[in-house]
Amino acid sequence: MFDVAVIGAGIAGLTVAQQLHQAGYKVVVVDKSRGVGGRVATRRLQGTCADHGLRYLEPQGQLIEKFIDVLRVKQSDFEGNRGILQVWTNPVYEWEPAKLNSSSILPRYVAPMGMNAIAKFLVTGLEMRLNQRVQEITPTDEKAWHLTFEQTDKLTAKAVVVAIPAPQALMLLEPLAKTIPTEFLDSLRTVEFDPCLSVMAGYPASRQQDLSNVETGNLRLQPDVTRDSDLAWIGLDSSKRPNPQMPLFVLQSTAEFAKRYLDAEDLNPAASQMLSRAAQLLIPWLDSPEWFQIHRWRYAFPSRPLDRDCLDAGTPLPLICCGDWCGGNLVEGAMNSGLAAAVKINQQMEMRSLPGESFLEALA
Repeated sequence: MFDVAVIGAGIAGLTVAQQLHQAGYKVVVVDKSRGVGGRVATRRLQGTCADHGLRYLEPQGQLIEKFIDVLRVKQSDFEGNRGILQVWTNPVYEWEPAKLNSSSILPRYVAPMGMNAIAKFLVTGLEMRLNQRVQEITPTDEKAWHLTFEQTDKLTAKAVVVAIPAPQALMLLEPLAKTIPTEFLDSLRTVEFDPCLSVMAGYPASRQQDLSNVETGNLRLQPDVTRDSDLAWIGLDSSKRPNPQMPLFVLQSTAEFAKRYLDAEDLNPAASQMLSRAAQLLIPWLDSPEWFQIHRWRYAFPSRPLDRDCLDAGTPLPLICCGDWCGGNLVEGAMNSGLAAAVKINQQMEMRSLPGESFLEALA
């Protein structure tokens, strides 16, 4: 028996879990994936890594500024105890007609070990159950929620926080239609997401020299009069790593492009088209990688978020939904939603003292 079960190990789920864990509640976090972070994702491949989800952090918002400060001080075991986050010195460029303009106004922070290092930091001290897909949530006669997994494992908790994209939360919670209010499910139904495809492509080490003569850094294609229909981002991801041995680019598609391939069994044609377009826009040899992989983000960016910081089912047994789709997207929104969900759960349980924003310093 746990006090709280948190479904989803993304930034929102880990934030609410840390809040309640540091307040003394017995908390467990479950996630269907092998790792933590959700869309704060890093893939290990070909002797290096690539950030195919969150690209970097910007100090926009009080909470995210504090998070960045803590992560810059917090030490890791990488390359002589560097901080988890470092300033990414390469500028970011925006595409305008026939030229690239630098838009490097705020510093961008990246993790040399991969952006999911920031999620691993938030896991500190938490009880985790990974590779566990929740199949069913049911109330029990003992005034608790019973979670059933695809495997044989089961657990019970006095309260549940569902910290996954709203459409996934809806699929999980719709069978409880007789238990939870219709208005709650209707609110979940209003949330919409844009998809995205991410291509990770590696190139021969000999191309590293080519890049020294090309001022690319990272290219963000902004939606203006020359908006590209296929690509939203081209990034030299290997520039985040110390002493890269080979160029590694990450390309992210527009939502319109991703929608055309959303249910395709084979995404390789989409990857080839994205690489071809990158070659036309930036460097001719980008369409000829040594290897590439592609990832489909079905719920990449909230296009129609909920106008509140979390969603309370109002049931006798506490049940709260939260995520970056509550009140706004990106990491700041996810963390604020997690803080709000923790407050709601605490109000319905033992009214303990929560750490609030200071939970980050406690982890450091």
